[in-house]
Amino acid sequence: MDSEFKTGSDIFQCTQCGACCKGYGGTYVTEADITKISAYINCPEKTFVEKYCTKSGKKLILKQGPDESCIFFDANCTIHPVKPYMCRAWPFIKAVVDQPENWEAMGNSCPGIKKNVPQTILKKIVSMEIEKLNTRLSNFYRRAD
Repeated sequence: MDSEFKTGSDIFQCTQCGACCKGYGGTYVTEADITKISAYINCPEKTFVEKYCTKSGKKLILKQGPDESCIFFDANCTIHPVKPYMCRAWPFIKAVVDQPENWEAMGNSCPGIKKNVPQTILKKIVSMEIEKLNTRLSNFYRRAD
């Protein structure tokens, strides 16, 4: 019996509700993210980090506004063309591969996530989507060099 779930779009359809832009944990940013976003908003990287980032452990995250939304969220993402890796990957993240039960928890706040996906299939699809994103980004950066 084949599963009805074969691709990322079978288990996730973004509704652009902004729920993923809000809440606990914040959005981690890589050095590449900082470079892209600061160039996009025409801000020196050092100033960008001071003004728009905060530390979470050893990592930098984007600051959040008073409503706990990402500082760059205003009804929609204001930096969408250069949004951080974490945002591009959502909800296909390593935490789901490592602990598939995270998918159900994420689905409680994200209306685009299809819940009750068998864990084996879920891990396979999420791993596949992560690989696709990483390949796309790798090819993009190779062309940019």
